[in-house]
Amino acid sequence: MTAAEPELQNESEAFKAEVRRKRRRQFLALSLVAAAALGWWIYQRSIHVYTDDARIATDLVVISSKVAGRIEELAIKEGTELERDDLVARLDAEETRLLLEELRAQLSAMEATIARGEAEIAMVERQTGGALQAAQSQLRAAEASLASADSDLQLKRAEWERSDSLRERGILSQQGWEQARSAFQVAEQNQNRARAQVASAQARLVEANAARDRLAVLEQTQQGLQHERERLSHQLNRQQVILDERTITSPLQGIVDQTFVNSGEYLMPGQRIAMIHDPANIWVKANIKETEIRHLQLGQHVDVTVDAYPGRTFNGEVVRIGNAATSQFALLPNTNPSGNFTKVTQRLPVKIAVTQEQYLLKPGMM
Repeated sequence: MTAAEPELQNESEAFKAEVRRKRRRQFLALSLVAAAALGWWIYQRSIHVYTDDARIATDLVVISSKVAGRIEELAIKEGTELERDDLVARLDAEETRLLLEELRAQLSAMEATIARGEAEIAMVERQTGGALQAAQSQLRAAEASLASADSDLQLKRAEWERSDSLRERGILSQQGWEQARSAFQVAEQNQNRARAQVASAQARLVEANAARDRLAVLEQTQQGLQHERERLSHQLNRQQVILDERTITSPLQGIVDQTFVNSGEYLMPGQRIAMIHDPANIWVKANIKETEIRHLQLGQHVDVTVDAYPGRTFNGEVVRIGNAATSQFALLPNTNPSGNFTKVTQRLPVKIAVTQEQYLLKPGMM
């Protein structure tokens, strides 16, 4: 062994010792960092409520058809962005348009019939109104003549009876008596003539009233035509609605998530065409443990992280705290009929409004 070998061996051992010391310092530093991180994590867990049982939610709107028909045009596909009232699909409407034109023609014919009936009513009104007034005037004149004839007859009867008495006593001549009798007979004939005129005037009045009854019949017929016109108008409006419903539009602004039909298919009423959602209207549906629900309040700020974007935080706010545990809405609730009991921490749904950024958040994301 040379003299240099012990020196080299001592230097190697000193180097190894220095490496060990550095490793111990590094381990100690890492331990301190880990302890600090663990302490920070425990501290954050103690002052915040955390959950991983959450997902992005939204209102998924299903567009369907109210009427049956073959799809003539399908204007959307998956991913299509729609504005409100944008075209989604158009159904074949030829038969509906023909029925609409037929109803319009029927309504036009009914309008013409009603107009003709109104003109006839106006004409009958003028004719019968004048005839009725004339008949009433004639009747009043005949009744006045009859009253005058009755008075004259009574007067002539009294004069003839008086002349008859005077003739028997020889005071009145035969010629005077005959003149009184003749005057009485003329007055009696005048009364009969006046009665005949009254009867004739009454007959004409009956005829005039009968003509007015025809006017009432025409008015009733006109009312029936008016009801028929209203019925046709309602049918026309309903057919127009059916025609409009064959053009299916978007009920909201959104994006198409899925389509269920193809152009040329025959749709039934209520059959689904597409599913859409408004990407700006999203929220987080979180299920919070019942032991932590007491720490939540409406309006609290929430930090939301999404698995799809690690390291990125979205701002949220508590807007609703559920009033019943999620287990209450299960299709097969556990009523524990056996009597065995295992306590399971329940969860309550909490709705968190989250600010959408560049439409990154999608429904269903965890």
